[in-house]
Amino acid sequence: MDHADIERAVTLAGLSLPAGADFEVIGDEPILASPHYLGTGAAAARLLTGLAAAELWRLRTGRLQRVVVDARHAAASLRSYQYARPVSEPEQTLESLAARTGTSARLRITRIVAARGRRFVQLHGSFHDTPSVLDELGLDESATTEEIDAAVAGRDAFELEAAFVARRICGGVVRSKEEWAAHPQGRAIAGLPAVTVTKIADAPPIALPDGDRPTAGVRVLDLTRVLAGPTCAKTLAEHGADVLHVSAPHLEGGGPFEMETGIGKRQAALDLDDPEQAATLVGLIAGADVFSQGYRLGSLDRRGLSPAQVATVRPGIVYVSENCYGHVGPWAHRPGWEQLGQAATGMSYREGRDGPDGVPRLAPAAVNDYSTGFLAAYGAMMALARRATEGGSWHVQVSLCQTCMWYQRLGDGNDAAAAHLGDVEPFTAVMDTDDFGTIRYLTPAVHMSETPTRWTLPPARIGAHEPVWLAR
Repeated sequence: MDHADIERAVTLAGLSLPAGADFEVIGDEPILASPHYLGTGAAAARLLTGLAAAELWRLRTGRLQRVVVDARHAAASLRSYQYARPVSEPEQTLESLAARTGTSARLRITRIVAARGRRFVQLHGSFHDTPSVLDELGLDESATTEEIDAAVAGRDAFELEAAFVARRICGGVVRSKEEWAAHPQGRAIAGLPAVTVTKIADAPPIALPDGDRPTAGVRVLDLTRVLAGPTCAKTLAEHGADVLHVSAPHLEGGGPFEMETGIGKRQAALDLDDPEQAATLVGLIAGADVFSQGYRLGSLDRRGLSPAQVATVRPGIVYVSENCYGHVGPWAHRPGWEQLGQAATGMSYREGRDGPDGVPRLAPAAVNDYSTGFLAAYGAMMALARRATEGGSWHVQVSLCQTCMWYQRLGDGNDAAAAHLGDVEPFTAVMDTDDFGTIRYLTPAVHMSETPTRWTLPPARIGAHEPVWLAR
């Protein structure tokens, strides 16, 4: 891709490339079978992470690095979960992953379904919303797919969405890009860049720890679940960070994504309802450099873990927040997922518009989740650089909908029929794990001239490690 194509994509994200950045993006569209330029966006997002890592390396050593991204590899990263599997199993689909991990029942609910008058609704079972969605439809757990479809067909799409909002569960109308632009939430975030980095408190400058990689010695406390948040921390790990993922003993893991997003991390479990374990988390925060969380807006505030509170415990913290609809506006507190971001902002509407039946459909990749994770990692590394040079505590904010709006700004005239991702096997590698056997996985799509990207830890089950930091 030409530098001008990448520079345009970065500008449309509301961001900018570093002056004199030394980079190359190999390959051209069309790559994925979509009217949207998914390969261009993926390449730009991955390039930004590489350039941010290169800046950290410059701060450590005074030396520059050349960053190279293969656009096909970057596009494959948007569905990385398909390629992470035990070596004895074939390439995964979402359906086969769900069957292997016992989460198939969610797919019965998590679909685009026609409501009254040929308006469409994106249903989503979330982790625990399936019973509430069925109850709203006048059904129970025994309902068949056909019964669900019939119940939705009898409802007005906007009335059903309002019912989901009132119940505080997932689900919403499939809108066009123009409808989203006129919606109060769409208007609230329309002027925001794809990632914001804001100073939230004063603190003295903190130099990067000693190390031979861009994020070596950087401690990342990862309190996230499927899929954007875990990708942020995993991306920091590919440059050397010490990532400790913390979940609660009563929370299920990432289902079909647990193995893929766990690469490069240690896995601990803490029950925050236990005062002693909650104190352990506070102790981890005091030693952390990055605190990354993807819970519903306000959830951690109630536990004393808001950005301001965490910055008090750890002056100089980089606090990363990921959500679906954005951090301002009337829907900021709504729960959401990849599919709902596509449905709300117009992407799934456009993906299906030219199809044989005109029915909305999802893009052929988890475009919001993975790209939002990459953008969050870029913001975290940029904040670490600013912390090293000017001090302060920083808040990095990203959302699925902001990412989706950025992709749509790239245009929708891609030649989907000519798309060719090709063989991704050269982009994969093999590693041994204690919990999953020998696995094949997609390697990082960013290539650095001095510090090759890699993960040094295999994935593990939640609770496999103690909730402590490694010695620096």
